[in-house]
Amino acid sequence: MPEQIIRLGVLALRRPPVTRWGQAQLQPLAVLMPEPAAAAHTRLLDDEGTQTWYLGGRDLALWSGDTGHYRDNLESDQPRIWVALRGNDPATSQIVRLTADPYEGEGLSSDLDLIVGVVPMPDALRALTADFVDRHHVEMPFKKRKRTAANPADDDERGSPRVLQPGDKWEATKGRGRFS
Repeated sequence: MPEQIIRLGVLALRRPPVTRWGQAQLQPLAVLMPEPAAAAHTRLLDDEGTQTWYLGGRDLALWSGDTGHYRDNLESDQPRIWVALRGNDPATSQIVRLTADPYEGEGLSSDLDLIVGVVPMPDALRALTADFVDRHHVEMPFKKRKRTAANPADDDERGSPRVLQPGDKWEATKGRGRFS
């Protein structure tokens, strides 16, 4: 299955807690293409407690089997990238996954251990993704299965009977088992 790997850098925003009982929140801010040469887990900006961090680089994989999903993303008003992070401390957090597949991104958001954010897709990445879809997308026509008509006379040939015999019922086997 053809694939294309694109290396991206990830920026995140860390906001201070709203109350003294809360925690600071880390949220993905943007992806950078190409990946910058900066060291991972570098604080770039501190503006009155709101910090911008460069978390590091991660590969974005485009798979030929998912081109229909990428096309759905590209046809939306604003194509996006889903970024999944683990950990709320930007100095130690991990970039778990980057995806351009909106359905995979939705699935990632169900994991309570991850911070999943949606960021705009850079124009250069949009062009690469569109080219990948153009080269590898194969439209699969929908085929509805036809059911075969059931014949009640064939029940004996299909398997178990519709009505259980007295010996097949739970009450008949109670007391004869290994754990009784």
